[in-house]
Amino acid sequence: MKQFDIAILGGGPGGYVAAIKASQLGAKVALIEVDKLGGVCLNVGCIPTKTLLRSAKLYQDLLASASFGIDIPDIADVTINWENLMNRKDSVVKKMVSGVQQLMKYNGIEVMNGFGTAIDAHTIEVNGEKISAKNLILATGSSVKLPEIEGIEEGYKNGVVIDSTGAIALKKHPKSITILGGGVIAVEFATLFNSLGTKVTMLQRSDVILKNLDEDVRNTIQRHLITEGVEILTNTTLKSISGQTTYYELEGEVKTVTSDFILASLGRAPNLKGIENLKLKVGRKGVEVDRHMETNVKGIYAIGDMVGKMMLAHVASAEGIVAAEAIMGTKTEIDYNKVPACIYSFPEVGVIGYSEEEAKKAGFDVGTSLFPLSANGKAMAEGETTGFVKIVHDKKYGEVLGVHIVASHATDMIAEAAVSLELEGTIYDLAKTVHPHPTLSEIVMEAAHGAVDKPIHIIKK
Repeated sequence: MKQFDIAILGGGPGGYVAAIKASQLGAKVALIEVDKLGGVCLNVGCIPTKTLLRSAKLYQDLLASASFGIDIPDIADVTINWENLMNRKDSVVKKMVSGVQQLMKYNGIEVMNGFGTAIDAHTIEVNGEKISAKNLILATGSSVKLPEIEGIEEGYKNGVVIDSTGAIALKKHPKSITILGGGVIAVEFATLFNSLGTKVTMLQRSDVILKNLDEDVRNTIQRHLITEGVEILTNTTLKSISGQTTYYELEGEVKTVTSDFILASLGRAPNLKGIENLKLKVGRKGVEVDRHMETNVKGIYAIGDMVGKMMLAHVASAEGIVAAEAIMGTKTEIDYNKVPACIYSFPEVGVIGYSEEEAKKAGFDVGTSLFPLSANGKAMAEGETTGFVKIVHDKKYGEVLGVHIVASHATDMIAEAAVSLELEGTIYDLAKTVHPHPTLSEIVMEAAHGAVDKPIHIIKK
């Protein structure tokens, strides 16, 4: 039986990063993956979705070329080649997966392809072969959770009801799609398909999409999606699905919407198959762990979606590093309130820390400052003026409690805020930091000036 210091179940962004870090720290590591390295994110999630969104954005830019002084003789000639769109997506994914494979080889990690079953806390069986490990890191991820709605299971089997994986692998360009849900993934796919000319209808249970985000963010994105042609129906109750038709209740009346496909985007559940023998403590969101990602069973760690703290690839990677370091003797931890979250809509969203509502509930004496993108020169030059930056701060010390950005490059810009929160920075620090001009990043400095006193480039009485 092969002996390892650490065996890792799952080769997604949590598992493979944990494997690399553990190997760098001197551990002998086995990484077990039933499918392709990279997990959901790399193969059917983050990377392919963002690749398709890039194509959608380019298509929209071409349609708007006249406003930039570029004439296309017949705009009708600008068409979508769906097959090539998907081929490019597959090519990007293939390159990324190949890169991870090379990283495994370079770091001396033994990769075992197959479904791993935990026999006990130190023994894993893969393809009939048993291996022994002093420690286990579980990174089995999550799967789409279908709601209990009449007809949804049958629709899923027939291919009419799809999940996010199915949505990025459609063989033909859909003319219409109904999206069940109003969370991050739902908004990204609404953006994608609407930008590619598909009629999109969103059915949301609550009164607004992106319910957990700052009010200014969610209201801005909802208004913008509606302006761009997405039909958003809120306060709905899903009743049933029959064929391509979704039945829902709105204001006491049962109504219907029919479309080519129905995308279920109503949450994910942790993958716990194969680890039943470990007797792990599982809570409402997933496997319970301490600050160092260790479960209730000594020597067994869990990370990523199966833990359910924040189902984000970069969180899984960070947790993987924490787990690897803990096993190898260094105790580190993650402050989840200082972890950024992103939405790759048009415009993008980047958020970190407290929303205004959350900060007030936490007992802070809250101050806010908002600077609009419409007052930024770079945004005007790019024709992307929908959005803002909002800084939530503590009035007593000026500490930055949260930053919320809606802008074309918000997912990149939010990193500045992440550094500020990690260093317990203040609005004074941000205001005094000279930002390059002309850039979108200037709006962060402007909002900080507004928090300290008054912004420079808008009139604020």
